[in-house]
This record gives sequence, structure tokens and C-alpha cells, in this order.
Amino acid sequence: MAKKIQPIERCDCDVIHEEIVNKVREKMPQEETLYDLAKLFKVFGDSTRIKILWALDESEMCVCDIAFLLNMTQSAISHQLRVLKQAGLVKSRREGKIVFYSLEDEHVKQIFDQGLIHISEESK
Repeated sequence: MAKKIQPIERCDCDVIHEEIVNKVREKMPQEETLYDLAKLFKVFGDSTRIKILWALDESEMCVCDIAFLLNMTQSAISHQLRVLKQAGLVKSRREGKIVFYSLEDEHVKQIFDQGLIHISEESK
């Protein structure tokens, strides 16, 4: 069942609250920082990458295992892992011929967990 889109409420006037605007403007991060943040969140916008992050949140895994788990080719998984690695979300370690992937650090798990909490709150 599709959610009904609610119209956004707007002001019925054109008053600018300069004190609030200036206070927020002073605290706003630099444009480059906001751009980098947007790029990070864009990486989370792909369901395959989310599945990979979910799997790596549970356990360190190699490409073969992730491909089998998600019923995808190793090539497709490798491509997505490259994107995740470039974004600093996953890391790799080699053990002989096998390369294992895991989440880069606790921050990635926290971002992922907060997203899950947020969507579970929406459904209530």
C-alpha cells in the first residue's frame, strides 16, 4: 500500500526572522563539507550496497560469500564493494588468495543502525 503524500505546510507571510537565520548561518558547515556529506548519503541510496553493509555488519565476508548470499555475480559485488571502499565505509584484508571485507569502523555501524531506528519509528 502506497503512502499518501502530505502537502508541506508553509507560512502565510513573508517575515524573515533575521536573528534565527544569522544564528543558523554561522553554524552551517562549509559548502565542501555539505557536498561531501551528500556524497556519503548518496552511497546509502542503493539497495544492493545496503544489503552488503547489512551482511558486513553481521560478519566479515569475502566477495564469494557475499555474492552467494545475495544471489549476485562476484563482478557485481566487487563493483559495489569498490564504491563502498572509496566512500570509506568498508575495508579489506588479504589472507592468502582470499580478500575479506568488513565495515570500516564503528561510525558506519552507527549510521546504519540509526537509519534502521529511524525507519522503524516511521512505521509506528
